[in-house]
Order: sequence, then C-alpha cells, then structure tokens
Amino acid sequence: MQPNENHLVSDAVEEDQKEAIEEIGSASSTGEDVEATKDKNFGKLHPLEEEKHEVDGELGDASEKSSTIVQSQVTPTSDEPPDGGYKAWMTVVGGFCSMFVSFGWTNCMGIFIDYYQTHQLSHESTSTITWVTSLMTFMMFFGGPFVGILFDNFGPRYILLAGTLLHVLGIMMTSISTEYYQFLLAQGICSPIGTSALFHASINSISTWFRHRRALALGIATSGASLGGVILPIMLTRLFSILGFGWAMRICGFMILFLLVITNITTESRLIHRRKRFHLMDFIRPLGELPFVLTTAGTFCFFWGMFLPFSFIPSQAERWGMSATLASYMIPVLNAASTPGRIIPPYLADLFGRFNLMILTTLFSGILVLAIWLPTRGNAPAIVFSALYGFTSGTVVSLAPALVAQISEIREIGVRSGTYFFIVSFAALTGTPIAGALLPDPLHGDYTKVYIFCAVVMFAGAGFYALATVRIVGWGVWRKI
Repeated sequence: MQPNENHLVSDAVEEDQKEAIEEIGSASSTGEDVEATKDKNFGKLHPLEEEKHEVDGELGDASEKSSTIVQSQVTPTSDEPPDGGYKAWMTVVGGFCSMFVSFGWTNCMGIFIDYYQTHQLSHESTSTITWVTSLMTFMMFFGGPFVGILFDNFGPRYILLAGTLLHVLGIMMTSISTEYYQFLLAQGICSPIGTSALFHASINSISTWFRHRRALALGIATSGASLGGVILPIMLTRLFSILGFGWAMRICGFMILFLLVITNITTESRLIHRRKRFHLMDFIRPLGELPFVLTTAGTFCFFWGMFLPFSFIPSQAERWGMSATLASYMIPVLNAASTPGRIIPPYLADLFGRFNLMILTTLFSGILVLAIWLPTRGNAPAIVFSALYGFTSGTVVSLAPALVAQISEIREIGVRSGTYFFIVSFAALTGTPIAGALLPDPLHGDYTKVYIFCAVVMFAGAGFYALATVRIVGWGVWRKI
C-alpha cells in the first residue's frame, strides 16, 4: 500500500472514531441531564463546575457506554416463546375445549347427512344436503383472515366471547328449524362463524406460547376435536331416538356452552396486542413467498379429499350391508383413532421435522383410500379403514397450523394463518358437494369415482408438501427444516 493510501485510511478511521465519540458524548449528556433533574433538590452546580462535570462525564463514561452499545449489538433482545409454564398449558387446556366444540362439532357432519336424508330434508338431493355440512367446514376456515387481524390487534378475549355466543345461538336455532333455508342459515352460517372465531383464536393463542414444542401443543389441543368427534355423534344418535331432534340439539348446545366458559377463562395470548392500521397487502404479501404458496397448495389439495370419508363412511358401510346402528359408530371410531394421531406423530414431528411427517401421513392417507376403502365390501374392512384413516387424518389436521407457523414470523401468525385457512376453506366448501355430484345415491350408487377423486387430491397434497420442503432446505432425504 502507498503512503498516500495509508494517510487516507488513517484519516477515515480517525473520522469514524470522532463520530462514535460524539454519539457517545450525546448519550452521556442525556444521562447527565437526567441526573441533574434527579438532584434538583440538592442545589444547582456552579456554571464552570457544571461545564467541567459534563466534560468529565463524557470522557469518563465513554468506554463504559461504548462497551454497553457493543454488547447490545452482539446480544439482541430475545422474543422466544417459553415452550411451557402454567399460562401456556392452561391455554392448551382452553384450546382443547374449544376444539372439542368447534372442530369436533364439524366432525359430526356424517351423522347430520345421514339423518337429514331420512327426516327433515328427505325431499332434497344428497348434493343439496351436503351444502349445509360443507358450509360448516367452509365458514370455520373462511373466517381466518378476519379473526387473524382481530387477534393481532385485540388478542383472543373478545373473539372467544363472540364465538361462544354465535356458536350456541346457531345450534339453538337449528333445533327449531324445519325448512332447508333455516338449516342453511343456522347450522351452515351462524354456528360456523362462531366455530371459526373459536378455532382460529385458540390456534393463534397457543402458537404464541410455543416454538420448539409447538406441534405437540397444537396436537394436544386439536385432539379435543377427536374426542368431540367421538362423544358428540354417539350422543346425538342416542338423543335423536330418545328425545327427538330438537331436544338433542339443545342438550348439545348447553354442554358446548359449559365447555366454552372454560375456554374463555383459560385462553391467553403471550403477546401484547396493540391496534394497527389495516393493510390488505398484509394478507396478500405471503402469497409472494414460494414456500408459503406450496404449503398452502398442499393443504388445499388434502382438505379437498379429507372430509369425504367423514361424510360418506356411514352410508358406504350401509351400502354394503352394515346395520344402521353399527354404521352410526363409524364416525366415532374414526375420531377415536385420530386422538393418538393428533398427539404421537406431532411429538415426533418436533424431533424429525414437521414437513417430513406431513409428507408421510398425506401419502399414507391416499394409500389407505385405494388399498382399503375402495375394495371394502364388509364390516371388518370398514372398521379397519375408519381406524387407520382417523389416525393419519388427525395428524394432518394437527400439523397444518404448525407448518404455517414454522414459516412465519411470530407476530404475523394471525394474518398469515388467516390467509392460509381462507384459501383452504374453499377446498372444504367444494369437496363434499363434488363427491355428492359424483355419487347421487349414497345408499345404492357406485363409490368408485369418489374413491379416485379422494386419493388423487391427497397424493397431489403430498407432492406440494415435498416441493415446499425442497424449496426451503434443498434436495435430500429426510432433511429437517
């Protein structure tokens, strides 16, 4: 290096040092102002002494303050979730109760389709009836963006309260409904708006408390949906025959109200929520990220076919000779098996990779449809399929919110989950009516087209999850994100 170049470099270094000392001096003088204000009651310094005191303070505190600045740059403040604690696990308890009455209620759709075909809506086609139950699922996911922005601004408290009132009101109104439009408004719109508020507020609240054990925590909470899917269908079937439709729905409504009181008391968000201006681009911006788009496409495809067994297992079992009483227990069997599926695989997913487990379970679900459900002609295969499919579908449901949380910044979980579930809701809306159009007569028709549609969209979902994994971590076998 030439002498002139050395001179230029040294001048630049000296200039940087002067700027740093000036910044430190301004910081120290700010601190001295605070000290002078604090000591106002002890008398004022002489002007010359005050000037000397300020200069000495600047020079004496320079090294200490500079080391503090360096430390703050090297060690940034952490916003890590605690992954446990009393409030965190009580929020999981609240989420469990919320899932029991929201997603668990939606898991009863097969019971309602079977009942309406022979009672209040017997004059309507299967495809028409399935619009009521499809709206139950669609509205629950569709409300994601709206609940997400409310959650980010205000937290879960008022969302859960509004969801409680709407869900219970919708059930009570369904109990006195007699016409198709009444079922559509009460059971297809009012109640599902409530379940949407409950579902998303619970998921988002739990996600703020956990990071490394997030899949396990969400799995425990969503296992409430499985338990609800076991108890509620059996309860409804028995009460329909003993007390009639109206009182069966009212009794369920009162039980749901009791559990939602627990949810409202225990559910909390770890974050401090402040009002922010609404920006539509906050919901659209994630669609510019390829991993988010691929993950959303995978969930969309899987949810397109996931609810078909829930809707048609009872009628398919009756189609091949199972008694109506035993067929009504297929949904509880399916949901009972999904309980361990929502806890054990998510625990493994935290260890081996959530995307890896999601790819395996979606593939296995499609294989079960083709290998067992398609050739089923008796009671035993139907029961085996219900149990195995319940396990794998339960895993997918519990891992889906964990995937979007993993590829999102924690303070954007509400908005990004809202966009994610908003798109997925259209799969839940159209999947069952498409199957109803492919199968006009569930008790006497051919299910082959339904089986093929269900399996193909599940395999497509597994493919999109695999592409998302490759996009994030590159090519490789079993690479954890």
